[in-house]
Amino acid sequence: MSRFDISALRFDGLIGREWLTTHGNGSFASSTICGTNTRKYHGLLVAAMAPPVRRMVVLSRVEETVIHGGKGFELAANEYPGVVHPRGHTLLRAFSPEPFPRWAYQSEGWTIEKQLRPIRGENTVVLTYTLVGGGGPVDLELRPLFALRGIHELMYQWNGRIEAVAVDAHQQRIPASSRTPEAFFAYDGEFSPQPCWYLNTIYRREQERGYAGLEDLWMPGVVRLRLVPGHPAHFICSTEPIDMRRVLAQAERQFDAAPLTATPNAVLETLLRAADQFLVESRDGGITVMAAYPWATPSGRDAMICVPGLLLARGRIDQATRLLRSFAALERNGLMPTDLAEDGGGWRYTGADVSLWFIHAVDQYLRYGGDEDMVLGELLPVMLRIIERYQHGTDLGIGTDPDGLVHTHAPGTPTTWMDAKVGDWVITPRQGRPVSLNALWYNALCVVAGLCRRVGQPERGEDLAALAARVREAFNGRFWNERESCCFDVVEDHGNDPSVRPNQLLAISLPHAVLDEQRHGAVLARVRRELLTPVGLRTLSPHDHSYQGTYAGPVVARDRAYHQGSVYPWLLGPFITALMRHQGRTQQARSEALSMLEGCFQYLLGPGLGQVCELFDGDAPHRPGGAIASARSVAELLRCYVQDVLEIAPGQGRPSPAACQPTRLDHVSNRP
Repeated sequence: MSRFDISALRFDGLIGREWLTTHGNGSFASSTICGTNTRKYHGLLVAAMAPPVRRMVVLSRVEETVIHGGKGFELAANEYPGVVHPRGHTLLRAFSPEPFPRWAYQSEGWTIEKQLRPIRGENTVVLTYTLVGGGGPVDLELRPLFALRGIHELMYQWNGRIEAVAVDAHQQRIPASSRTPEAFFAYDGEFSPQPCWYLNTIYRREQERGYAGLEDLWMPGVVRLRLVPGHPAHFICSTEPIDMRRVLAQAERQFDAAPLTATPNAVLETLLRAADQFLVESRDGGITVMAAYPWATPSGRDAMICVPGLLLARGRIDQATRLLRSFAALERNGLMPTDLAEDGGGWRYTGADVSLWFIHAVDQYLRYGGDEDMVLGELLPVMLRIIERYQHGTDLGIGTDPDGLVHTHAPGTPTTWMDAKVGDWVITPRQGRPVSLNALWYNALCVVAGLCRRVGQPERGEDLAALAARVREAFNGRFWNERESCCFDVVEDHGNDPSVRPNQLLAISLPHAVLDEQRHGAVLARVRRELLTPVGLRTLSPHDHSYQGTYAGPVVARDRAYHQGSVYPWLLGPFITALMRHQGRTQQARSEALSMLEGCFQYLLGPGLGQVCELFDGDAPHRPGGAIASARSVAELLRCYVQDVLEIAPGQGRPSPAACQPTRLDHVSNRP
């Protein structure tokens, strides 16, 4: 199997690498390489009880013990106060995250491969153990540890009755209670009830983040398997009754349909696999985008930003059609939803920019050969409502001033992507006329004006084009900071915010760039000098007195740094696109763009285990932080890599890895 090199990693290194695999319905599994859960969000079955939300950590982990030659060899590694026990990580010889997590353990006279396979669209996970080396059979004992609680909660020992009830000879049921969900587990061997609590598991990352980090887990008993060389044995956990034959057959079909193959471009193939993790399809045919794992929910803003990278650049036109259609139906008073509540309470509307990102996504959809009749017949009326409501005023204090510039003012509510908030403290409020919002507004006016002309509404199109011209003139007059040779971040009624931030890149990178072309070079030079790092762009210049270079510590410290200096990989997308627009698509420009992506690609192929995290520290050495897998990070890296570096044009369909030249980074695919 394709292996991640763990030979140089000790315990702290092993628990510093986190893997992720998803079910396509909001459910997922995630942990560290050696299986030590360091977050309350880690688990082997984190099930979406109302897909894609209301997620619960059902199966936290499984402790395995190999019995061979009269001796027991424990494979697990867990952290308790003052001790790591057992120390199974010392027997771990290899790990691979693709196409699903796999481990190889070895000791005296035996080698066992362990696999974890999620069943797509179901809250079901399959653990498979295969004896691949040794002179004869070995026995394996499994002790499944259940959390049975919401992802943001912790379980503690309680006196309520909880037990496993036999369904048949190879399946047990854990009945639901007032505080825990129903669960099932099935197995090939025998089960001996030995219910007990495992107390005080430490979640190191939670404690570092200022949260409670001790949990008690319930263990129903011991599953005993007999491993014979070449004959796998299985343990299955689900929130539904388990048909073992069906589940195992589906697991085989699911991964046989898309085998892992060596390609000349490991970066591209890994990005394509990473992108699939964020797409969630519902039973009614709808599609949403998970913003990040392990704690974020579906996000409207992220979905619209990600449409070009997650879907269009990969030739997923049908999925893009369904996503845009379903999203358009959620429009309310000109606003599109920001995020879906984890508790199942529905969509929230707190973003002033989401609707304008929707218009941009529709425009890109058409560039990639999307259904024009659908856009003109179904989506254009929604886009016109957005323009009208923004122009004449809607929720969140959104409206236009006499110059046509858009303002937003919602006390206590951050309305742009820089939305960190602690209690009532909005850390980056950006009230007034944010530069990014007005760049998106101008782009939206130009897009909708063009569509009106195509649909036979020339007068409406001319009115919108005239408004766009007014906006462009006002933007260049009011947003340009002559002293700093870049754009103000926010233009307010009484004074302007001169913070040097990456938001101004949208005034260059969007298809309809609002900033005068002769100013592009100055902005790019300033951004490159103060914001560009090897792994993305800082959210604030380090010369600013509000700059926070480290994303660490308790929630207040982290949120203070969230958009006040932290580095975001996704911002490389607009930066590289803006740079290519300014310099031209020469070979030299493409090489320069690739060099800017190298740091993120090294992380993707190395410590990220096939994913890209949400952010990095603003200060070197730029430690990773935030969510371990970010849709925006993957989508924008994939989009700009395909469009700007590989120059695969719209309409060519899914990029073919075999047709793409290898990058200089392919040799680091197994770096620790």
